[in-house]
Amino acid sequence: MKLIPVQVECHSGYKADEYPVCFYWQNVKYEISEIADRWFQAAHTEAGPVANYFKVKTKGKQEFILKYEIVGDRWFLVQSDDAVFGFSLN
Repeated sequence: MKLIPVQVECHSGYKADEYPVCFYWQNVKYEISEIADRWFQAAHTEAGPVANYFKVKTKGKQEFILKYEIVGDRWFLVQSDDAVFGFSLN
């Protein structure tokens, strides 16, 4: 699994950075039309620190996985050939 740092704009409701609304990758803005799935990594593991994951669909009908590392307030685009993520950026 490879993590690519990205800039993300979020909706802030009852808490800050509640969910992503768009992200920027390779100088392109991707507007998110749907949060298809989300899950939480509750403990620090080999895969990284505590984090929220979002499987998103863009207005251009593309699917991506975004990872938000709570400690450090950092967002990443997840690149993986692992079937659990369902896609590869290759």
